[in-house]
Amino acid sequence: MYPELFRIGDFPITTYGIWLAVGMLCALVVAARLAKNDGLSRDRIYDIGLWTLVGGLIGSKLLMFLVEPNVQVFTLDFLRSGGVVYGGIIGGFLTVALITRYYKMPFWKVADAFAPGVALGQAFGRQGCFAAGCCWGKPTDLFFGIHFTEAGHATTGVPIYGPHGDSLFLYPTQLIESFTMLAVFGFLYWLHGRKKFDGQVLITYAIIYSIFRFLIEFIRDDPRGDLFGLTTMTGLSTSQLASLVVGLASIIFLFWRLKRRDAAFASEAAAAEKN
Repeated sequence: MYPELFRIGDFPITTYGIWLAVGMLCALVVAARLAKNDGLSRDRIYDIGLWTLVGGLIGSKLLMFLVEPNVQVFTLDFLRSGGVVYGGIIGGFLTVALITRYYKMPFWKVADAFAPGVALGQAFGRQGCFAAGCCWGKPTDLFFGIHFTEAGHATTGVPIYGPHGDSLFLYPTQLIESFTMLAVFGFLYWLHGRKKFDGQVLITYAIIYSIFRFLIEFIRDDPRGDLFGLTTMTGLSTSQLASLVVGLASIIFLFWRLKRRDAAFASEAAAAEKN
């Protein structure tokens, strides 16, 4: 609810930007630590992480450009905005796939190291959304409804008054996602040390997030955009459509990785019998 912390001259230092920066830094630290546990180079993970951040930012901005009408690309607001989360996830995923191939590193093992950090970064990032007043929820009469400030309304357009001029309380979708992703981070961090095959952590994250994001979209009320008219056609938001694609792809990857694991076990068993 405090979009702007202070200014350096005419340049505003936003709460969202600070939360996002802290989230990215924590995500990199977590990824490097988990990668070291898997015998990967921490320095190389930091390199990959920085490229992944760039790829994620490009992906988030690109999807924002595609789904939001009349978006002004060459503006300070466009540069400062976080973009669309799913675009960032897909952009980061593709970046990891390309960079690990370039460095000749195991993709699935690297991706498993990054997945918990991504969830942690989202937890921090949604706190920034809450402070800015973006990504708001639908009106609610429940006790945990949030009334945003005039500053939030001026910054993002978050509604603060009802049709009769009364104070409007909204679902705190930002906090719901933030605390949920913090719990997901804890679970993925725990899972990393107990995984049965490389890729399990990333695939688990993708399945959990796609389900959660599909459901929370029903109480989101900020402008959602329309990707190639699909939102109008289906009645689902862009993020819900992305959730369906990501969830389905994750299940396919899960069965594929399980099949590869079982094949590896069978090969090892056959080799042991020969010896």
